[in-house]
Amino acid sequence: MSEYGEFETGQEHESLDQVHEVDASEQDYQSQFGVYEQDHASAESTSFDQGHHVEYTDPNGGHYEESDFTSYDHSAAESDHVFAAEGSESYNASEFHQLDALQARLDATFAEGTFASN
Repeated sequence: MSEYGEFETGQEHESLDQVHEVDASEQDYQSQFGVYEQDHASAESTSFDQGHHVEYTDPNGGHYEESDFTSYDHSAAESDHVFAAEGSESYNASEFHQLDALQARLDATFAEGTFASN
C-alpha cells in the first residue's frame, strides 16, 4: 500500500478445447431367389373294332359269304414342362465420419486502483 492508493494489475489467460468425434458404418445385404417348375403329362389311347360276317349255304350247294370289318386305333401322348427362375441381390455400404472441434482462447488484462485524496 502506498500513500497514493492501492494498485493491482494482472493478466488472465484461459483456453477451452473440446473435441467431438463420431465414426459410424452400416452394411446391408439382401438376396431373394425363386424357382418355379410345372410338369404336365397326358396319354390317350382309343381302339374301335366293328365286324359283320354272314355265311350261308343253301340246300343246292350254293354258298354265300359276306364279311365287313372296321378297325380304328388312335394313340396320343403329350408332355409339357415349364421352368422359370428369378432372383435379385443387393448390397449397400455406407460410412460416416464427423469431427467437431471447438477451441477458444480468452485473454484479458486488467488494472484496478483505489485513489485516496488529501
